[in-house]
Amino acid sequence: MILVWGADSGAYMFGKLFGKHKLAPKVSPGKTWQGFIGGLATAAVISWGYGMWANLNVAPVILLICSVVAALASVLGDLTESMFKREAGIKDSGHLIPGHGGILDRIDSLTAAVPVFACLLLLVFRTL
Repeated sequence: MILVWGADSGAYMFGKLFGKHKLAPKVSPGKTWQGFIGGLATAAVISWGYGMWANLNVAPVILLICSVVAALASVLGDLTESMFKREAGIKDSGHLIPGHGGILDRIDSLTAAVPVFACLLLLVFRTL
């Protein structure tokens, strides 16, 4: 969860600071390519830091690859949820969390990233 939320935060910060080119303007007009790259870079830094701290029995580059793939899945999950909302004419998926658009808006990235990351780690640790 920290990886996905960190990537989301990194994407937001990089997008605000450097964002010029829209990633998917019809689906999610606030997302930029610069934010996307910044989110992946943030996920890579988090992954590398955790790999160094946790002393896992896996090569750091393998953990890095799994993390970046999970971050890519999180972006796809976010864009997919945004696409469904646009098609339905809904701005936010709820009002339970003011300013954040609802529960689904908070977990859309996780719904795609967690299963992908879990499957990748299962594959990695089964082959070790």
